[in-house]
Amino acid sequence: MELQEFLNLTVWGVEIKKPIEFLLKALIIYIITQGAASLIKFLFRRAQKRKNGSFIDQTTASFLRQISIYSVYIIGSAIFLSLIPGMETVGNSILAGAGIMAMAVGFASQEALSNFISGLFIVFAKPFRIGDVIKLDDIVTGTVCEITLRHTIIRSLENRMIIIPNSKINTSTIINSTLSELEICSFIEIGVSYNADLDKAMSLMRSEIMKHPLLIDHRSNEDKEKGIPQVPIRVTNLGDSSITLKAWAWASTSGDAFVMKCDLLKSIKELFDKENIEIPYPYSNVIIKKES
Repeated sequence: MELQEFLNLTVWGVEIKKPIEFLLKALIIYIITQGAASLIKFLFRRAQKRKNGSFIDQTTASFLRQISIYSVYIIGSAIFLSLIPGMETVGNSILAGAGIMAMAVGFASQEALSNFISGLFIVFAKPFRIGDVIKLDDIVTGTVCEITLRHTIIRSLENRMIIIPNSKINTSTIINSTLSELEICSFIEIGVSYNADLDKAMSLMRSEIMKHPLLIDHRSNEDKEKGIPQVPIRVTNLGDSSITLKAWAWASTSGDAFVMKCDLLKSIKELFDKENIEIPYPYSNVIIKKES
């Protein structure tokens, strides 16, 4: 039996060539769709490996990569649907663009759409990028690892992966430690008693801070000419039981600033103990009356 005769055979009222043509077309659509998705992944992966010459940053590239891949699969699905008898209208609608909006409204919840739109704002407005160290509402602090269509992943200081919806991030107060200058000022606050020699305490405090290896000189040439000290120290509060001394100490990064502050709180306390400068703390007197 020749091939043409085989294809013309009819089984249960259906010519054999029709399902074969359908399977061949579906296979071709699948191969092209997978090939296009793989090509997009390859191009974006290659672009991200370039240190120089890339016209988009890593955050934008990651976001556009996801949109491009999803678009390829949607187009491939639409073309496949157009092959099925009775589904041509659905496939053509998706390809025309109206079907995409109808599917989004029908299958996506309001929260998902909100997260998607918020993700677009994050990517193009760039309040932060992948690799930035941020703090959200003074609650979550960490490094941005990934920005997806629906959520942002942050690696906390405890090495935990925190997944936050994009819509929630857009309504949060964001502190970005790496958006502009990396240098950061650390506030060193120590309370001393009212009987303490303030000038001596401030001098000891400044000398201890100046010894720290992570301290940097943030002063401008004009500040140096005016004689402004590298570590200014001021009296900032007259409390109920102590006088607060506050020092401004600069470090290269937020991580260095945190380490420097922890080290200095310990070393300054030990130095004050040695020099008999009291650091007061609250205490209570308990009076017990005995019956005669």
